[in-house]
Amino acid sequence: MTAPRRIVVGISGASGAVYGVALLRALRAMAGIESHLVVSDAGWLNIAHETELARPDVEALADVVHDNAAIGASIASGSFGAQGMVVAPCSMRTLAAIAHGLSDSLLTRAADVMLKERRRLVLLARESPLHLVHLRNMVTVTEMGAIVCPPMPAFYQRPRTVDDIVQHGVARTLDLLGLDNDLAPRWPGLPQKS
Repeated sequence: MTAPRRIVVGISGASGAVYGVALLRALRAMAGIESHLVVSDAGWLNIAHETELARPDVEALADVVHDNAAIGASIASGSFGAQGMVVAPCSMRTLAAIAHGLSDSLLTRAADVMLKERRRLVLLARESPLHLVHLRNMVTVTEMGAIVCPPMPAFYQRPRTVDDIVQHGVARTLDLLGLDNDLAPRWPGLPQKS
């Protein structure tokens, strides 16, 4: 029997909690995936404010839920063997902590583990506009091996709903993790002129 591929999902305190929730739903629907959830205190506040979901509803979407204060949890170690991690959304505070190696919570420690183990770390950085420190932190994590993937809509797909936009962002995130999905249509290319 093949062991499940483990994906860590972090939700921090930026607007866009719907991305983390939609990612958990997508992972739940995939065979052979084991999702591990860790949410910051501000992340829980945003989930409550931006969605109609209660904490138990969100926790039920993950295979394993970790307390952000439990710095000794399994996902805090490189020996845990997660395939990758996504922070969706990634606040500028969380980005700064990751960029500077401040493993002051389980979420930032798990991200630090992904970097030191050279595993995939995808950060759905959410802030606008950006000032110079935000940009420098994005450069720093990129140089360390993370992928900064702001959840920007792709209008070439002609989204009709907010859910269309979110699903496209989640599809791109899953692509970055190497997980096949059909959540959003693929770019077919422009018709060739005859």
